Amino acid sequence: MALEPTAMGRARLRVQRLWRAHVTRRSRRWPLSVRGMLWATLAGITLCALNVASRVLSMNLDVYQAMCMRYIASLALIAPFLLRVGWAGFKPVSVRGQLLRGAVHTVALSLWFTALPHIALADMTALSFTGPIFIMLGAAWFLGEPMRAHRWIAALLGFAGVLVIVGPNLSGQAGWYTMVMLASSPIFAISVLITKAMTRHDSPKVIVLWQTISVSLFTLPLALLNWRAPTAGQWLVILCAGALGTTGHYFMTRAFQAVDVSALQSLRFLDLLWASLWGWFLFSEVPLVTTVLGALVILGATVWAARREARLAG
Repeated sequence: MALEPTAMGRARLRVQRLWRAHVTRRSRRWPLSVRGMLWATLAGITLCALNVASRVLSMNLDVYQAMCMRYIASLALIAPFLLRVGWAGFKPVSVRGQLLRGAVHTVALSLWFTALPHIALADMTALSFTGPIFIMLGAAWFLGEPMRAHRWIAALLGFAGVLVIVGPNLSGQAGWYTMVMLASSPIFAISVLITKAMTRHDSPKVIVLWQTISVSLFTLPLALLNWRAPTAGQWLVILCAGALGTTGHYFMTRAFQAVDVSALQSLRFLDLLWASLWGWFLFSEVPLVTTVLGALVILGATVWAARREARLAG
């Protein structure tokens, strides 16, 4: 009787391997730009779910403790894989560069987590869309990437849509937190550009691991200032946040390997759709009319840019 499940298990594994091989062969026929955009879309969905988990934590724990524990959870989830593969496979070309990126990312995260409990998910996501402007400028100036006209047009149209969305929130009680969230965008852009530069000599798994290590180290002192023991439910959310963060950043790093940073930025505007759905489902946050109008502008720019990229790649 013990042989029956074993045989079934082996058959299931065989089917899974065949399916993965089939998907891999089919996906390799796609243009590199399409594969990069698919990785970026997966990253957007995963990181939006991470934002939900982070917001739940920041509403119940000190924001810096929530930020630290999210990365420590990621490190705990990576540790078994690290022990099995060995440390040699995760050694970066420049430890100093990895720590620099971790420090920059920590500053951006500190601003972002400070504003997170006070801003609706859809508006928070829309505010993060100011980042593509800084990223494209930096990619052209520092990484030498070509700046095609349609990328600028898509980014500017998307930014115009963002202004429609955030306009009502630039005054009143949420105004200060809106400005704090906006301040995090150029700093996140610097982190993204450093990541793109690192993909030239470090693999995605190395970059993700060292981001997790460095941010955990830099945020621990802030977390200890107002530390409170999490409940069982909060531990579950922390573990989910760790898994989502590690997976989402891996997806995004794979996207950076495949496509220029500038080409991916218009796709980030689709994150607004996922954020609106999560906000409505979990927090009863109904998007404003301005959010819907802005999203229509953003979506139009995204579809147009994606079709242009596919035509150029073909």
